[in-house]
Amino acid sequence: MRIERRRAPELPERIARHLPFRRSLVMLPVTREALRIHVMEAGPEDLDAPTALLLHGNPTWGFLWRKVATALEGAGLRLVIPDLAGLGLSEKPRWPGFHTLERHAQVVGALLDALVPGRAVLALHDWGAPIGLVAMAGRLERLAGLVLTNTGVSPPRQGHRPTAFHRFANLPVVSDLAFRFLGFPQNMLAYSQADRASIAGDVAFAYRWPLRAIGDRAAPLAMARMVPRDQEHPSVAGLRIAHAVATGFRGPAAIVWGERDPILGRAIKGVAQTLPDAIVIRVPAGHYLQEEAPVPIADAIREVARRAKLA
Repeated sequence: MRIERRRAPELPERIARHLPFRRSLVMLPVTREALRIHVMEAGPEDLDAPTALLLHGNPTWGFLWRKVATALEGAGLRLVIPDLAGLGLSEKPRWPGFHTLERHAQVVGALLDALVPGRAVLALHDWGAPIGLVAMAGRLERLAGLVLTNTGVSPPRQGHRPTAFHRFANLPVVSDLAFRFLGFPQNMLAYSQADRASIAGDVAFAYRWPLRAIGDRAAPLAMARMVPRDQEHPSVAGLRIAHAVATGFRGPAAIVWGERDPILGRAIKGVAQTLPDAIVIRVPAGHYLQEEAPVPIADAIREVARRAKLA
C-alpha cells in the first residue's frame, strides 16, 4: 500500500524538545478527501520490524506516550504513536457527529493497514482501547499482544451509572460552554493525577496547545458523550465488538493500572475479568499514568512483545 506522507506541523520549542521522534502527517483515504493523521515514530524505520502501536484517548494526543517511548529505547521495537482524529495535531473535523466509536476505529484501521502491515502489540489507553480493539476486529491475525491502561472495553451493565465527569458532559448548555469556551477538560488534567505536579508547566501547556482554537474543540465533548449512558446508546454496539475481541484474544496481555484514578480507578475489576490471563500491575498513579509511571508500562510492553516473539 502506497503511503502518502506530508510534513508535520511545527511545534513550539517548549513542546518540541520533549518529542525527539520522527513526525509526519499520514494521509488516509477514509473520507471524501484524505484525512490527515499526525503520527510519531521511534525505533527501527523498517515497516516489517517488530512493532507496537501506542494509542491515547480523550482529550490527549501522542505526547502522552513520550516517556514510555523513551523508556523503550533499545528494545528493538518500532513504535507508532498516532493522534486520534480531532485531537493532537491530526485533522480536526468540526462536525460533532464525526466522533463515533466505529468511525474512529475505521481511521485507526486504515492507519494500521498503512503503517503496521504485520503483527503488532497494541498499548491502549482510555478511548484508545475500544477504538483499537474494534479496529483489530477484522485484523485479528495481526494482534500479537495487548497492554491496557486505565480504560473500559465492555458495554455498560444494566443499571450502570456514568461517572460524574460523563454526567456533566451530557448536561445541556453548561457542558457546551465548559468544553468549547473554557477548554475543559484539557486545562484540568492535573486533577486526574495522583501527583498534580506530573501535569504542570510545559507538560500542561503541551496538552492544551493543540486545542487552543475554540473551533478545534469538537472532539473532547463529542468523545465524552460517546461513553454510554444506557443500553440504547450508539456506542454499545461497538463496545460489544471491543469486548468480543478482548475476551477472544489468547495471546500475551498485561494490564497496567493507575489505582488513584478518580475517573476509572475502580474499573479495573471489569477489565481484569475481560482479560483473565493478563498480568496485572497496579501503580499509585492517576488517570494519565503514562506521566507518573512510564517505566512499568514500558516494561509491560517489552514483556508482552517478548512473549509474542516480536522482540
